[in-house]
Amino acid sequence: MKKILLLSVSAMLLLSSCVSKKLYTDLQAKQKETQDLLNSATVKLNTCLSDVAASNARVEAMREQLTDMRKSNDALIKSSQDLTELTSKGATNLEKSLESLQERDLKITRLQDAISRKDSVTLALVTSLKREVGINDPDIEVSVEKGVVFISIADKLLFQSGSYNVSSRAKDVLAKVAKVINSKPNFEAMIEGHTDSQSYNKGVLIDNWDLSVKRSTSIIRVLQSLDVNPSQLIAAGRSSYVPLADNDTAANRAKNRRTRVVILPKIDQFYDMIEKEMKNLAAGNN
Repeated sequence: MKKILLLSVSAMLLLSSCVSKKLYTDLQAKQKETQDLLNSATVKLNTCLSDVAASNARVEAMREQLTDMRKSNDALIKSSQDLTELTSKGATNLEKSLESLQERDLKITRLQDAISRKDSVTLALVTSLKREVGINDPDIEVSVEKGVVFISIADKLLFQSGSYNVSSRAKDVLAKVAKVINSKPNFEAMIEGHTDSQSYNKGVLIDNWDLSVKRSTSIIRVLQSLDVNPSQLIAAGRSSYVPLADNDTAANRAKNRRTRVVILPKIDQFYDMIEKEMKNLAAGNN
């Protein structure tokens, strides 16, 4: 047995010595590439898990509130059963109270469902945008702020310095944005222009307000030429008043010169209505 083991080890050493340096280097490179892909996938997975955890926390809070409301409802029903005599007016008021509680339970359930749907829509939209627009481009950023999805595009991808004419290079990027908007007919897209703090006065444009809005409308015209429904598009300019960094260096000013595409689900109006109703109900209980 020892002889067989010794022969096996010798054979393995002989075979390993036959592996060329080039093959070994290639294997190392392939391992690094695989590790990089694994790291990237892990980061994306962690982001998704974080979003899911936040959504679950909101849903759980609503469930607890619903449970408390149902307990109150049950207590009221039990109290009503203990009453032996009720006037006609008292019975009517009690019936209205029970209906009000049932209606409130229904509104809580609808709000819980709405929040879950909104979180699901937002997560699906971010995933779609990152795939379509190009998450690997450092000049294009897809993010979510307070439940709203943004695509931020660096100025150098869209315009020449001090110009509002869309560059030919930009049309490839805007074609991807158009594809996403066209696939979401129930969404609106606000094109939001941003400039740096350096004053601008050229031609018919008076200042940076004019420049930021003009850049927005220029991009909208390109999107419309790409068959985006114009009723989904909103033009907006923020001038230099929402900077990402201080305008004290050329690099920071370049960072502040950008265009944001704000994706706005129309169903947000429905969510806002339900949330206002819930706030009114809560205020009425205090």
